[in-house]
Amino acid sequence: MAVIDSRGQRISCSHFVVEDGYVAADRKKVATPPRLLSRAVLITDGSVLPSDSDQQVSVVTVPPITAGCPAVKMVELCPSTMTCMPGTYLVHLTCQSVGSAYDDLSPVVTRMFHTPESHDQEMRPSVLWCLYFNMADGSGVEVEGHNLPSNVYVCSGPDGSLGHDHAIKQAESIFQKILPEEDFCPPAPNPEDIIYDGENTSSSTGEEAGEGKEEEEGKEEEKETLEDEQSLQTEE
Repeated sequence: MAVIDSRGQRISCSHFVVEDGYVAADRKKVATPPRLLSRAVLITDGSVLPSDSDQQVSVVTVPPITAGCPAVKMVELCPSTMTCMPGTYLVHLTCQSVGSAYDDLSPVVTRMFHTPESHDQEMRPSVLWCLYFNMADGSGVEVEGHNLPSNVYVCSGPDGSLGHDHAIKQAESIFQKILPEEDFCPPAPNPEDIIYDGENTSSSTGEEAGEGKEEEEGKEEEKETLEDEQSLQTEE
């Protein structure tokens, strides 16, 4: 098969893995509306969990503020993670969508940080920049049974979990379809079990050199023995 990209470039391939968002609606098995996630990205001037360490990643689950509101997962990254400038922190907030991202997450931001809408929160870190948006929840996307060629494999986008378990399971499933006889992400061998070609060559060369030296020494001993016998016969 071949794929033609947006620039008209033709790419030949045996297998093709594509994210669900690139599959046309008429090719999908069921055009069901996806579940949505509410996301917020903040840049702040301090940590919500200050500590003496300059290498800190905070993971916080904020319980629902009021009845009907979702729990919010918050990840705060410090400058040592190379995700933000020194003196600032990068914060990600994620929850299942009930309304818009702003409606779902702004009450948490207002309570956890100092914003123009906050009251009596001067001691909290200030929000320097923020962005709210909604996105499809990858864990609820159907990736099987679409009207596609057999060598086209569909995967979903990000989900709301903090880990990557869902993505890894999808990757393993696609890998087994493409290479059923191969192991998926086999464990690395112990360093002691790794044999390098250079070491093998030097080792075998050393053994051969040792064997050659022993043969030469044996020949010299035989030669000396013969000379001694000849000298004894001459004296007699």
